[in-house]
Amino acid sequence: MTEVVAGYEICPSYASVFGYLGASGCMILASWGSAWGTWRAGLGVCHMGIDHPKGVIKNIVPIVMAGVLGIYGLIVSVIITQSISSPGGDASNTYSLYNGYTHFAAGLCCGLSCLAAGGTIGVIGDAGVRGFGLKAERGRKWFWSENEDGGDEGGADFGSAGAAEAANKLYVGMLIMLIFSEALALYGLIVALILSQHNYSCA
Repeated sequence: MTEVVAGYEICPSYASVFGYLGASGCMILASWGSAWGTWRAGLGVCHMGIDHPKGVIKNIVPIVMAGVLGIYGLIVSVIITQSISSPGGDASNTYSLYNGYTHFAAGLCCGLSCLAAGGTIGVIGDAGVRGFGLKAERGRKWFWSENEDGGDEGGADFGSAGAAEAANKLYVGMLIMLIFSEALALYGLIVALILSQHNYSCA
């Protein structure tokens, strides 16, 4: 049986550039999305904590979900980096251009998905936690006294029980939106893992 050896056009010396670009791009874009989501959601939590400090821990969920995006990028970057083979002892190339393209595509797929998910989580988390704080406190500010509620105290919509129920409904809706936003990054992670399994050996 004749042994087939790949030519220079299939296994050039610059093929590994695409692989390392995919690994670094994935980590950079995923960290960017994670920082973006943490920044926006963190601002919302800090703003909400001024008027409703009891809800700070409960509304930390968007920040946690944004932080997970960086882990997705780390996983794919490590897999891609470990798949990049060094040249042989006779200075022959062992990493094909096909592998470089697939690893580059995998890095972009996961990185850009995490970036989009991070922006979505940040915007939803910012608006959601601020709205939760307003609902829970019935629109009152921290500098108002307990009796300054505009004369609506005792009403069904402005009572403590009604305000808590309205805030919880908003919280559940925010969680559902955050879950589907996180799913965007999960889709990118799955496709990136599938792409990274494609391999062509030069030897």
